Amino acid sequence: LSLKTRSLLSVFEEDAGTLTEYTNQLLQAMQRVYGAQNEMCLATQQLSKQLLAYEKQHFALGKGDEEVISTLHYFSKVVDELNILHSELAKQLADTMILPIIQFREKDLTEVSTLKDLFGLASNEHDVSMAKYSRLPKRKENEKLKAEVAKEVANARRKQHLSSLQYYCALNALQYRKRVAMMEPMLGYTRGQINFFKKGSEMFSKRMDGFLSSVSDMVQSIQGELDAEAEKMRVSQQDLIALNESVYTPDSDVNSPAINRNLIQKAGYLNLRNKTGLVTTTWERLYFFTQGGNLMCQPRGAVAGGLIQDLDNCSVMAVDCEDRRYCFQITTPTGKAGITLQAESKKEYEEWICAINNISRQIYLTDNPEAAAIKLNQTALQAVTPITSFGKKHEVHHPSQNVKNTENDKIIPNASGGIQDSAQLIAPGTPIQFDIVLPATEFLDQNRGGRRANPFGESEDSSKDEEGDSLLQQMFVVRFLGSMAVQSDDTSEVIYEAMRQVLAARAIHNIFRMTESHLMVTSKNLRLIDPQTQVTRTSFELAAVTQFAAHQDNRRLIGFVVHLSETLGEESMSAYVFESNTEGEKICYAISLGKEILEAQKDPEALAQLMKSVPLTNDGKFVLLNDQAEEDGTLHEEGEESEA
Repeated sequence: LSLKTRSLLSVFEEDAGTLTEYTNQLLQAMQRVYGAQNEMCLATQQLSKQLLAYEKQHFALGKGDEEVISTLHYFSKVVDELNILHSELAKQLADTMILPIIQFREKDLTEVSTLKDLFGLASNEHDVSMAKYSRLPKRKENEKLKAEVAKEVANARRKQHLSSLQYYCALNALQYRKRVAMMEPMLGYTRGQINFFKKGSEMFSKRMDGFLSSVSDMVQSIQGELDAEAEKMRVSQQDLIALNESVYTPDSDVNSPAINRNLIQKAGYLNLRNKTGLVTTTWERLYFFTQGGNLMCQPRGAVAGGLIQDLDNCSVMAVDCEDRRYCFQITTPTGKAGITLQAESKKEYEEWICAINNISRQIYLTDNPEAAAIKLNQTALQAVTPITSFGKKHEVHHPSQNVKNTENDKIIPNASGGIQDSAQLIAPGTPIQFDIVLPATEFLDQNRGGRRANPFGESEDSSKDEEGDSLLQQMFVVRFLGSMAVQSDDTSEVIYEAMRQVLAARAIHNIFRMTESHLMVTSKNLRLIDPQTQVTRTSFELAAVTQFAAHQDNRRLIGFVVHLSETLGEESMSAYVFESNTEGEKICYAISLGKEILEAQKDPEALAQLMKSVPLTNDGKFVLLNDQAEEDGTLHEEGEESEA
């Protein structure tokens, strides 16, 4: 149920509870009139007071109560006038006054209570089936199980929908029946009094007959409205039964969902991951919605939502979590991992990510947020359109116009006008690589040429020998964001421009996965090492690194430019962009020190002077300014939070 529907339902239920309480009180008053023949005067006085009390009940839904209140006021006066004339009315009072109100209580109010219980049971069954559906694995061999669970969810939703419509119909009908139930017993009571007493004709004039006639017409009119409303609800239920089952099946449009990427607000149910211990977690299905720059959550039974996460300047990425589908994680501006959520379908999953990205840019503060979101996405799309694999890397030197190679999953856009400086640094239409797609040893073999790949996926022993001979060894945890060919390495501006295009392309195409590696900085080369297998993914000679810099605002972004030798003897330049767990300046300092050592090794005197100026370890290697123990702690703490 949406937030609006739940709020409206609580109002109707409150009104029904108030009506039940009032009906019981009114019935007690009428039973006192029926049973207390010898105290008829006192009983009718109490009834008169109770009729006047209807105005003070403060029903949550007071539509049409003005007529009821005015009518009951008039009846109260009649009761006061008839107070001195009451005697035994047992039979007539039982037939015309007590019976209708009892039927209303036992039939209508009991029906509402029963339908409420059935609706609660259907909602619980739906929650159980959704929990079972959310735990489905992503493996394709479980398609039969997925189909069975999806059918179970559809049946539960259909049952919940039907029970909710019946419950809503009863609540709506109660608003009409309560007015009839309030006035019909009094109508019979008044007529019985007039007919029973001979003096009734002398005491009341013809205006009383006219009043009773108008009350009867009003009751019939209300009954007609009730019948029309019941017919509309019956037709709606028939239309519901005729609907296709795909309406209730979650993720029915997984192949081609209609995704709105320009949302600046979003609401719906998500599964929230909660840690219950060191290694145990639970998932809770809650209603989430965005309000301004905040992500709010409203648990069931709560009157209002509470703040879960401030979305300003945060980031969101897709994550693999406990073999569940459609999971994403919100990260704070400081880089600390926030909450992990799971959507129920691909459409909801991508729209939530897009909406949070738009909100994090504070688009909602503009005069026209929707137009700003559309313009921002269109502008970024024109600025750069990336590719996602090496595929045809050398095509960067001869880009074609409006070409899409579906086989290699590559898109090369039109050459953008852009500013002159940017075009001089990076050619318009340059493809972008977002992941290191080759295995480590194959990547090395391609760069070195003609070497046989080790079937056990391990690097050659020569790299380990080089480590032992290197005067500098420093390791950093980094995540590969992207790389692209560049045209110049004269200034560090080329690195900043590459960072801008890589980050913009990731945001546009919703690419949130990042490959985590260990960056080993030595006095000879830079090596990217797989943290799980310790296999070297790729290596760059330190002499080939011509530019390196950290981002001016986001200190955790680091990039460098490398000269690469092509197969035909030509040289090219590529910029590589990473996100580190530590400040990028520390990595830049390590690279700078490595290049100084590389140059100093050519001159023994210069090397000796450098070794005096920089502290050494016990085995004669250079020590960086940052504490190694602190760096190792960062590797363990932040490495656990990253889900590459």
